[in-house]
Amino acid sequence: MAEIRPFGGLRYDLARAGDAASLMAPPYDVIDDEGRAELAARSPHNAIHFVLPEGEGDAKYPAGAARFREQVASAMVRDQAPGIYLYHQRFSVEGQTYVRKGLICLIELTRFGQGPVLAHERTLAGPKADRLNLMRACQAHLELVFGMFSDPDRAWEGMVDPHRGQPVLHASFDEVEHTLWRVHDPSALAALQDHLRPRSIYIADGHHRYETMCAFRDELRAAGNPNADFGMIYLSNLDDPGLVVLPTHRLVHGLPAVDLDGVLRASARWFSHREVALPGDAGALRQALATDGPATFGLTQPRSGSGSGTLHVLRLRDDFDPIGAGLSELPPALQRLDVALLHELVLERALGITKAAQEAKTNLYYYKSTTRTLEVAAGRGATAAEQGVQLLCLMNAPPVSDVRAVCDSGHVMPQKSTFFHPKIPNGLVFHDLRPLPR
Repeated sequence: MAEIRPFGGLRYDLARAGDAASLMAPPYDVIDDEGRAELAARSPHNAIHFVLPEGEGDAKYPAGAARFREQVASAMVRDQAPGIYLYHQRFSVEGQTYVRKGLICLIELTRFGQGPVLAHERTLAGPKADRLNLMRACQAHLELVFGMFSDPDRAWEGMVDPHRGQPVLHASFDEVEHTLWRVHDPSALAALQDHLRPRSIYIADGHHRYETMCAFRDELRAAGNPNADFGMIYLSNLDDPGLVVLPTHRLVHGLPAVDLDGVLRASARWFSHREVALPGDAGALRQALATDGPATFGLTQPRSGSGSGTLHVLRLRDDFDPIGAGLSELPPALQRLDVALLHELVLERALGITKAAQEAKTNLYYYKSTTRTLEVAAGRGATAAEQGVQLLCLMNAPPVSDVRAVCDSGHVMPQKSTFFHPKIPNGLVFHDLRPLPR
């Protein structure tokens, strides 16, 4: 049972804080030092000052908390009537415009496998410890987890859209148009809660943040905090036409050598093979990897010298037998999944990159930009690190149905298997965990 709850969020008071775009920041885990400095320079109120605070060691967490509380006092407003926040993102991919629709609310926190919230990625201890320290210091949920529910008829929209009024935020940030509305009509909220209650919630992005909220819940419960059991989340519809998943490509480096012909020979028992000219853009790559059948992905090495380069397209054979391939321990939901088979049969068996090395990213770079991946493959403008790339694994975007099947199975995909575009920025709304004064 998925229990959602309206809440009185903290939002920037734009009259005091300034332009909304100057206040927003991408998720903390995609920001490097240069990006952080650029965001911090946009405004003293930018969310980066407390979401990714400066400082050495553990000192950065109280520093971030102090900056957050300064903003609460000087640049934010608290919505008094509990509500949800409708949130639309308008964006373009390869010339086509999409609008992804969703809502921000609270959700009852249940650990993965013990309730309606389901995961498809494994989490790591380091990021969870970092976020927990910040959450403790700030006593707030600052960042949004991205969850999904299934509503093929999109009935949830009709329950709340008539009650949204004027936007409380509208901004263009990071090549996306963001619009936020408040809905606090009690009947609309009750109908939405009833509608979502029987549904599973699939985490699209923010697995570490969600598990951190669950860990902090236990601490808050022990302290008697009445806000302990619910965490802030963004929810979108699995069946929303604006839900876009992009591929994440793998770039192999740091091996003694990579014999691509040997890799192709070793893989021939499982995959058919054809060669095409290296695609020049994302659309051409998608066409080259297009399939209505089993798993398909491409392998290539960085081009040197003249010529257009070659993409080796591997497609899972129709007669593929997971048991015969030694994959009996792999869950059925993963046995024909392209990214899982790439990791098991190519990276591990053909190249010798162990699961431990894959987890540690010892020999792998993960690239979300197809354009940049193709530039590296074509030998154009490689950085010092990219000059060491030995093999590029070009992937299809995973269908949402595959993500759902893995979640329902109780298992997880290899890390960096999904990229739900666009990301959810920081700076839209925050949830204060301090009890309100009586």
